[in-house]
Amino acid sequence: MHPIIVIPTRMASTRLPGKPLADIHGRPMILHVLDRAREAGIGPIVVACAEAELAAVVRADGGLAVLTDPALPRGSDRVHVALEQFDPDGRHDVVINLQGDLPTIPPDYLRTVLAPLADPRFDIATLVAPITSAAEAAAPSVVKAACAFEDAPAVAPALYFSRAVIPAGEGPLWHHIGVYAFRRPALARFVALAESPLEKREALEQLRALEAGMRIGCARVAHAPFGVDTPGDLERARADLDPARRSFA
Repeated sequence: MHPIIVIPTRMASTRLPGKPLADIHGRPMILHVLDRAREAGIGPIVVACAEAELAAVVRADGGLAVLTDPALPRGSDRVHVALEQFDPDGRHDVVINLQGDLPTIPPDYLRTVLAPLADPRFDIATLVAPITSAAEAAAPSVVKAACAFEDAPAVAPALYFSRAVIPAGEGPLWHHIGVYAFRRPALARFVALAESPLEKREALEQLRALEAGMRIGCARVAHAPFGVDTPGDLERARADLDPARRSFA
């Protein structure tokens, strides 16, 4: 595999306007996400920016930025467009879509998400972590993955994703982490598909892939990092990224 990381980002946010540039210890949040990607040491990193001001911040930090149409509906669309601009010759056969609001993601998770693609049966890879409380299981904001790690394998196929508690019965529940590794042809196919019925119903775009017959492999990690969506999330990120007590590795 010859992977590349693409970080889609845009200023529009209803709950936390301008969040990519939110200050975390004197550094914009998008640059903390870029730092985590750099620490992973996987390959080149491109930030897919919807606005010129974001691209300027990334470039001033020595990063690679590609401007994309602000009207693109989703991060996966932004990733695809940026990848085609940056690598039109197809040198990179796998792309990691790293959300621009995950400043505390452990860098090793970006290596782990590649593991399912060692199996040629999988088109897309993603991450899951154990759900550890009833409140976490019940929260609609926590997306659950129906997958089963039989006999302690590192990878399991995803059968469904839902905001509801799935599957029923006794056993572990899995918190889906919205980081994806796509085989390049799979990404091109995915963004060309129309929204699917279950995708619309659950507001989960990964269901579009499953409904189209694409296979998603899940790799498990220890805990689910949180996305920064609200002022409270931003304060939590500032605490976790305090240089005196960084809580991830």
